[in-house]
Amino acid sequence: MKFDLHAGYATMVLLGLGLAFVFPLTKGFRYDADKRRYWILQGITLVAALAGAKFAVLMGDGLWPLQPFDNWTALLSSGRSIVGALLFGFLAAEAAKPLLRYDIPPNDRFAMILPFSLGTGRLGCLLAGCCRGIPWDGMWAVTYSDGIPRHPAPLYEMLFDFAMGFVLIALWRRKILYGRLFALFLLCYGLFRFESEFWRETSKAFGGLSAYQWMSLAMALAGGAALWLRRREPAHWQAWRESRST
Repeated sequence: MKFDLHAGYATMVLLGLGLAFVFPLTKGFRYDADKRRYWILQGITLVAALAGAKFAVLMGDGLWPLQPFDNWTALLSSGRSIVGALLFGFLAAEAAKPLLRYDIPPNDRFAMILPFSLGTGRLGCLLAGCCRGIPWDGMWAVTYSDGIPRHPAPLYEMLFDFAMGFVLIALWRRKILYGRLFALFLLCYGLFRFESEFWRETSKAFGGLSAYQWMSLAMALAGGAALWLRRREPAHWQAWRESRST
């Protein structure tokens, strides 16, 4: 029986998404009101992430605005970029927090499960042959239907994601960087993705770099800025924790 690559890709991506939803993200919340506020913010984040994922593809693959783009139907049915999703989702969440008077610290549980979710999805990319690496004839090269040996770019990212996930778990268990694990992931993933784009078959049309690389730099900058600005636990985080511990 022939293995259906597209079904395998869809299965791994759905499994990765399922991990994020099955994991008890709000286990540390004592009050239903806090859970509702958290999920409202997550909803805003999700909408922005979906838009950002498509916008990144528009620039990265469609090369807009360097060249005209009018195939919007193909864009809507095509893939999505995790770079755009992470960057725009994070920026939207940070912009929404003061408007919602949101004082709950960022959810470290979500930060821990996210790399495993992304890594599982990358296994689907490896099976389906998307997100391909540049031609390379090394000992662990992969070959797809075009017969060209390539860097296994999705495998590199999968290994990075899983390793990063275990690092975040270790930090969480030691109560290190409370409320800042997602910012740390953004910083590290942004730097990794910037470098790994040199091994990926993407157009480097924006000043010698791909649109994904510029967004990766923006992501790393955003994560680094969040870590620096919150190097001391913000007062409203402390107030929220104290009010929920009594």
